[in-house]
Amino acid sequence: MTQSAIPGQGTTRRAVVTAAGAAGLAATLAACGKDDDGGSGGGSANSAQDAGGSQPSQSASQGAEGGQSGGGGDGMELAKTSQIPEGGGMVFKDHKVVVTQPKAGDFKAFSSICTHQGCSVGDVSGGTINCPCHQSKFDITDGSVKGGPAQKPLPGAQIKVQGSSIWMA
Repeated sequence: MTQSAIPGQGTTRRAVVTAAGAAGLAATLAACGKDDDGGSGGGSANSAQDAGGSQPSQSASQGAEGGQSGGGGDGMELAKTSQIPEGGGMVFKDHKVVVTQPKAGDFKAFSSICTHQGCSVGDVSGGTINCPCHQSKFDITDGSVKGGPAQKPLPGAQIKVQGSSIWMA
């Protein structure tokens, strides 16, 4: 095959194939990229609700009542306070947030995107938010690094606790 242009057009086949390959590479790199928007710091909200017997390492993008919006704030309802175990938390992958309850009635929220290489954290157990990609661990109280290759803490996220519901703020 030659590299000559198609008559009447200024684009070679090689240029078209190269452009298609570059677009695919760009899409792949964007999917593996790091989400480093800095966050909006200190996302905690308090409630006197008692946490029930939820599993401490539950990791799912499930909101109570199907994640309905309205009634309790500007965003989506993430969960009931009773679903977030005391000393643990829950990852909401669809909302890119992890909600923790370090002590009874004290709810915190952080980005669920690991600051090491942009993986989504996998679970909350043993007092830490855990990333499955390279085993970084973050404190459930303030998002600080407790272990692994990550150097920066998880940025805070904004939530609102109203009654027995936790909402995206």
